[in-house]
Amino acid sequence: MSTFLITGVSSGLGRAFARGALDAGHTVVGTVRREADLTAFEELAPGRAHGRLLDVTDDDAVFAVVAEAESAAGPLDVVIVNAGYGLEGVFEETPLAEVRAQFATNVFGAAATLQAALPFLRERRRGHLMAVTSMGGLMAVPGMSAYCASKFALEGMLESLGKEVRPFGIHVTAIEPGSFRTDWAGRSMTRAAHTIADYDELFGPIRAARLKASGNQLGNPEKAAEAVLRIVAEPNPPAHLVLGSDALRLIGAARAAVDEDIRAWEPLSRSTDFADGARIG
Repeated sequence: MSTFLITGVSSGLGRAFARGALDAGHTVVGTVRREADLTAFEELAPGRAHGRLLDVTDDDAVFAVVAEAESAAGPLDVVIVNAGYGLEGVFEETPLAEVRAQFATNVFGAAATLQAALPFLRERRRGHLMAVTSMGGLMAVPGMSAYCASKFALEGMLESLGKEVRPFGIHVTAIEPGSFRTDWAGRSMTRAAHTIADYDELFGPIRAARLKASGNQLGNPEKAAEAVLRIVAEPNPPAHLVLGSDALRLIGAARAAVDEDIRAWEPLSRSTDFADGARIG
């Protein structure tokens, strides 16, 4: 059995991942923001579910909690960075302070957690680091610019990190969920104030559809947990784990559009080289 550290286990996919690991017999250190959520989490599996209060935007607290978890419940085998939230609003309407707050949690909170855990895994030359990005980390939709930007940033961080720590026997996986039946569009969503009528025609129907779909999404959180536990057991887990048929479809379309731009503008891209090539030496 393994020891997991999972941030953001009070609800949603974080809760599903934690419950799945506990049901499989693993030990889970799970972080939450509120005392009531801590008690509810520990009641899932007394003795194996260890709750910790944590605000992932507090760097010192993150390092302290990870070190304490390693000492008290570890050694840590699997770290899943899940804590995060959505920020809805078209780019022009979204205050920069809210964009910075989005990055503070979704990017820098993840970075702090990963950095805090790395020395322990590197010393043991084994372990698995994961972070929940989103299908919005590989494709973008109107009205979610700050959220998608934070997830694109996290994707780049994880991909580079995976190449850095591969020689140490540490695996890194980006988990890219589509729409799952959680409260992501409810308690896990912040909405920028609507101030510009010009965007009503584009964004009004998108926001209405998202609210209508909340609680009725295609994805099953329990099956997402099963998928994550499956790759934990793999000797060669993927660097990217897309979850949900909607995510497969939308990410595939987005990547095809990028490929089409590259093909269409390849001659112009090549035209920027020096005619005599690179200077070496």
